[in-house]
Amino acid sequence: MGPGRSAERAIAAAEAHGAHNYHPLPVVVASAEGAWMTDVEGRRYLDLLAGYSALNFGHRNRRLIGAAKAQLDRVTLTSRAFHHDRFGAFCSELAELCGMEMVLPMNTGAEAVETAVKTARKWGYRIKGVPYGRARIIAAGNNFHGRTTTLISFSTDPEARADHGPFTPGFPIVPYGDLAAMEATLDAAPEETVAVLLEPIQGEAGVVVPPPGYLAGVRELTRERNVLFIADEIQSGLGRTGTTFACEHEGVVPDVYVLGKALGGGVVPVSAVVSSREVLGVHRPGEHGSTFGGSPLACAVALEVIAMVRTGEFQRHSATLGELLHRELGLLRGRGVQEVR
Repeated sequence: MGPGRSAERAIAAAEAHGAHNYHPLPVVVASAEGAWMTDVEGRRYLDLLAGYSALNFGHRNRRLIGAAKAQLDRVTLTSRAFHHDRFGAFCSELAELCGMEMVLPMNTGAEAVETAVKTARKWGYRIKGVPYGRARIIAAGNNFHGRTTTLISFSTDPEARADHGPFTPGFPIVPYGDLAAMEATLDAAPEETVAVLLEPIQGEAGVVVPPPGYLAGVRELTRERNVLFIADEIQSGLGRTGTTFACEHEGVVPDVYVLGKALGGGVVPVSAVVSSREVLGVHRPGEHGSTFGGSPLACAVALEVIAMVRTGEFQRHSATLGELLHRELGLLRGRGVQEVR
């Protein structure tokens, strides 16, 4: 059944005046709660995308909406020329959740990855002693870290790169899951390599889980060569895969976590880079910033997210449902389903 008149009008307006950087399904969502969405015609849909992991806790989670409403009545934004009463708690509690020491908040995932790139280079020049302008960050093929000019510089997606060059240098690319290729690329210029940037599970590439031992192997290779291991847990973190962070499946603790999406609970965009004092301590006032990053509203929502994740409830629920879906969907192999990951 095609969309009704209300949907048609909304879609027509979007097509006429919205840039065509997405090609959405002909569904116009009007409200949502939990895992369910309702369109302008009253039809209900089970949302299996979850906002690309931004809605790990469901649409309009009552605790998160409550935290946002309470903060809206107090203060939503201050200049970072001032302190505010939610910032310190947010940084300390997120650092504790990650087993780290410092937090640098931003808004979107792409901003957080850009911040991690800048941080790794600055660490390389100031701490490791890499000659200026020579810092390398190794990335994996078929990655998705965002769509800024620098981030698509190490994308292997032709559509993401088309007509956007020239690109930022300094990002050798290796096949995802290939530990030998990673070692060879690290050893090609260890004195110039400042970081390895990986998704513990590749999302946009089709939910690609690395071979057993890969993340642990990368952790060992980087530790031996004084290279930072940056884990982009924007999609895989905060309970999505049955653990707080996907790296935990191999007992790996990276040097840097990059977080986003679910950190804002599907309410406001919140992202962060979380690391040690040695790494994030390289930043000085005026060298990096964000107007909305770490705002009172963002911190209030994120603090509630952290409190929810701390209980372990959502990780356990994710693990249980993940096992159930994997088992039941696996029964459909050969009947229209080729592979289940």
